[in-house]
Amino acid sequence: MTTKIRIKDIAERAGVSVGTVDRVLHERPNVSKKAREQVEKALKEMDYKPNMYASALAYNRSYTFYMLLPQHDSEAYWEEIEEGAKKAMEARRDFHVDVKIVYYQRFDDDSFMQQYETILNLEPDGVVIVPVELEITRYFTDELHNRKIPFILLDSYMPDLKPLSFFGQDSFSSGYFAAKVLMMIANKETEVMLFKQTNQGRVTSKQQANREVGFKHYMYDHYPKIKIIELELPLNGNKKQYTAILQKFFEEHPNLHHCITLNAKAHIVGEFLLKTNRRNVQIMGYDMVHKNAECLRQGSISFLIAQHAYQQGYSCIDTLFQAIVLKKKVTPVNYMPIELLMKENVEFYRRTQL
Repeated sequence: MTTKIRIKDIAERAGVSVGTVDRVLHERPNVSKKAREQVEKALKEMDYKPNMYASALAYNRSYTFYMLLPQHDSEAYWEEIEEGAKKAMEARRDFHVDVKIVYYQRFDDDSFMQQYETILNLEPDGVVIVPVELEITRYFTDELHNRKIPFILLDSYMPDLKPLSFFGQDSFSSGYFAAKVLMMIANKETEVMLFKQTNQGRVTSKQQANREVGFKHYMYDHYPKIKIIELELPLNGNKKQYTAILQKFFEEHPNLHHCITLNAKAHIVGEFLLKTNRRNVQIMGYDMVHKNAECLRQGSISFLIAQHAYQQGYSCIDTLFQAIVLKKKVTPVNYMPIELLMKENVEFYRRTQL
């Protein structure tokens, strides 16, 4: 059994007071260089392992972490991110951890900049960021570095920004994987549809753009004769608009049987296929949101790739807690598993499992 090492024991070995040992352990000021060296030598000789949980509780301070996310609709990947973050906050309630969520408008750099200025003015202890373009995001992260505020990147990895950590899928590999799975059932086709939601020709995230690169890389290498027909739906369109666009598209492509989207909105096409009774067409997409899962069960969605969004949200906050509160080293890059869901296994998917 390991003998518990008391502060009194360390003080006696180092030849200093108990108060001096306490100040060294908690990195407080007013300790001479000589006394600090004596304490650190004693700690090493005694192989002292501090109880970081007890120390953090004893310190009795509060911590506020901010998440900067894109504004989103219901039935979105981001909702599960938020749920996971709030669950992590509840799990660390004894340590007075609070999580605040701030939203920016997609495709609006001014909105992103305004919101990050808001966060800086609130003096956060740590930040989780869903980045926009690299140089715009850099303004924010450079200032966080200047203020020694740790931050985590979520969804899109930008190593040049030197985050504390990253959580998300390997986007290129995910898109490559999606193409490979799609071709297991669509390899005899002459054309497939790639459905995107866009704003002025831009998809909603860098992650989706990278998935598209991976998807097309696989297709061009292995199935160059299969035509990829792209269909763009406006990001802020309504159901009536979507129905009209999809109706026209499928009338113009009567021999098309397989579609794919690299975002969480496969249900837009899936619900249309069910409503119009197009049982010979299926779509593949991302994320286990409720509407996608229902289309998967009814057969208009063939596959879903799970991103473990809940786990990402939870892990981002927990990683800030580990690094800032417990002062532990954390893993810098955390790629989420690429998990394939079908009608036969969707009921066994555990989105909250950590």
